[in-house]
Order: sequence, then C-alpha cells, then structure tokens
Amino acid sequence: MWLGLKAIAIGIIATVVMDMWSVFQSKVLKIPSLNYALVGRWFLSLPSGKWQHNTILQTPTLKGERMLGWLLHYAIGGVFAAIYILGVGVQAQLELALLFGMVTLVFPFFFLQPCLGFGVAASKVPHPSRARLMSLCTHLSYGFGLYLAMRLI
Repeated sequence: MWLGLKAIAIGIIATVVMDMWSVFQSKVLKIPSLNYALVGRWFLSLPSGKWQHNTILQTPTLKGERMLGWLLHYAIGGVFAAIYILGVGVQAQLELALLFGMVTLVFPFFFLQPCLGFGVAASKVPHPSRARLMSLCTHLSYGFGLYLAMRLI
C-alpha cells in the first residue's frame, strides 16, 4: 500500500514537472505542446470502434474530452512511475530516471501518435524532426521529474 501511494505521488510530481516544461516550451520557445483534449477525444471515440483517425483534428469535438484528456495524462504518468519503481525501486538515480523518460517515448511514437493520425514518431506532421525533439525534451523532463520526486519523497 505504501509503495502504491509513493508511486501515485511520484507520478503526479513527475507529470507536473513535465507540464512545467510544456508551459516553458509553449510560452518561451513558442512551440505548442500536445493538446490533451485530443487524447480525451481519441479515448472517447474508442467505444464506437474508432481506434485510428485520419487526424484527430478532423474528428468533431466531444463533450468532456479536455477533462478526460488531462485525467488520462496524469493516470499515464502514474502508471509509468509505478513501472519505473517496480523496475528500479525508489532510489533517486538521475541517469536511470532520464533513461526511463526516454524509454517512455515508445508510447507516443509508436502508439498514440499513429492512433491520432500523426504517423509513427510524428512522421505526418509538418515538422516531424521538431516534433520528435520536443517529445524527447518533454519525456526527459518527465524523467527528471521522477528523479526530483524521489528526492523529495
């Protein structure tokens, strides 16, 4: 039980750090980050059998998509934190946390982005290299968040 509560707290903190990076990316670098409403829209489309979209941007807005997208974002952050803790424990190790952050890129590159219609590793967006670099930075910030959270807890 205690480990589960630690995983939730670590996942929330790591995801907050990731979101802080996204705000910096958007406000300072002027590069928009993922709109989590799109993740909610994708998830809400699943019951109708729609797994993959031409692009999710062409799919009509669905009620509750923004809130659900943010809930999924934090839930996924928590699940990834639990996986990390099960694999390496709760010792704060910067190199392992950053490496794990990079490993989590498998999920958006090979699952979520193709499902949203953006292609494998954002291959169908206007600037794929920039999108990949921003995804890498975002997931590295999540890894740093894991490290920071473990130092704090």
